[in-house]
Amino acid sequence: MKLREIVARNLRQLRQAKGMSQEELADRAGINRNYVGLLEREQHAATVDMLEKLADILEIDPVAFFERP
Repeated sequence: MKLREIVARNLRQLRQAKGMSQEELADRAGINRNYVGLLEREQHAATVDMLEKLADILEIDPVAFFERP
């Protein structure tokens, strides 16, 4: 499993576990909802800064994005 796939899968699962829509997460992060979708579909790779911001919103340790299933 490639790292981008792991991050995408974990982002989706962690977001859903918090009961957040892509739109809500994007709004709270100050980014476009389409960007969240691109990340979750592995069509874009997030920067370290963006992962840190998303982790803060989701109230998780950023390392959680990289945990293998």
